[in-house]
Amino acid sequence: MITVHPATGERWDDVVAVMGTRGDPSRCWCQFFMFRQRDWHSTTTESRRAALQDQVRGSDASPGVLAYADNQPVGWCAVAPKAAYPRLLHSPNTGPAVDGVWSVTCFVVKVGHRRQGVATALLAGAVDHARSYGAEAVEGYPVEPSARASVAAADLYHGTASLFADAGFVEINRPSPARAVVRLDL
Repeated sequence: MITVHPATGERWDDVVAVMGTRGDPSRCWCQFFMFRQRDWHSTTTESRRAALQDQVRGSDASPGVLAYADNQPVGWCAVAPKAAYPRLLHSPNTGPAVDGVWSVTCFVVKVGHRRQGVATALLAGAVDHARSYGAEAVEGYPVEPSARASVAAADLYHGTASLFADAGFVEINRPSPARAVVRLDL
């Protein structure tokens, strides 16, 4: 059984366990959308980890949710008000921040737990988390794997279009054949 909980300060070690020591999550620390492109390259892995730790420990609303299988942390999903993500705010594809709109920007599922419903549980938990803080809608920015010749695992951190569609999200923009903007009104 998969359970999902907000990533609060007392769960920081679980966030660290999910991000791991190898691969993109261990370098990004879910900070990619927290910086504009021009600012991203001036950050380091250590500064990104510290930033996420500050967000997890210091925020009234946790910046994400964690999934657990057999009481072990196996996944992460970033969810916060859209206004918290400078990269989204400056993208021509995602539209401006609107009060009450939250964004799901990142999924991390540990190797060995993929294709077992963890991302589905994370998305449901992220929506519930946003709703509990008064969100009126939740957006996602998934990839459409069928529109590409191949999709690397690293590209799936946005989630897939089918994951969001199965959760009731509807497409509101299609900036490219391989990318959608989706929304769930709460």
